[in-house]
Amino acid sequence: MAIEVGTKAPEFELKDNHGRTVKLSDFRGEKNVVLLFYPFAFTGVCTGELCELRDNLPKFVNDDTQLLAVSNDSIHTLRVFAEQEGLEYPLVSDFWPHGEVSRAYGVFDEDKGCAVRGTFIIDKEGVVRWTVVNALPDARDLNEYLKALDTI
Repeated sequence: MAIEVGTKAPEFELKDNHGRTVKLSDFRGEKNVVLLFYPFAFTGVCTGELCELRDNLPKFVNDDTQLLAVSNDSIHTLRVFAEQEGLEYPLVSDFWPHGEVSRAYGVFDEDKGCAVRGTFIIDKEGVVRWTVVNALPDARDLNEYLKALDTI
């Protein structure tokens, strides 16, 4: 079960597609975070969602907001995926320990071995202010993220 609105977001420290360390606490007091979990790079629905974010990037990466997209792929897979699709925001690897952060947020599918489509908007104080979790085949609505960000 995914963590609920009003909950303090679980801290994490993971590597992005360039091997840089990304910590949720790095944004505390500075930026709201759109934390987006997706199953796997190079799959149809995931690619569509991440490219839609790419095409609307100024709304999700700016002085007030940071987008972090998390999958259970390795950083090497994420690097190639980002280069192929022109993704200029951090793709974060929850590869090892496999799915640890996805589990902390309650979006890891144990049977499939990957995260489901969970999105958490976390405010500058580290509190979850909005969330949506969709099944693996169901794409999320980008406009819902924007509405939620407008309320923070």
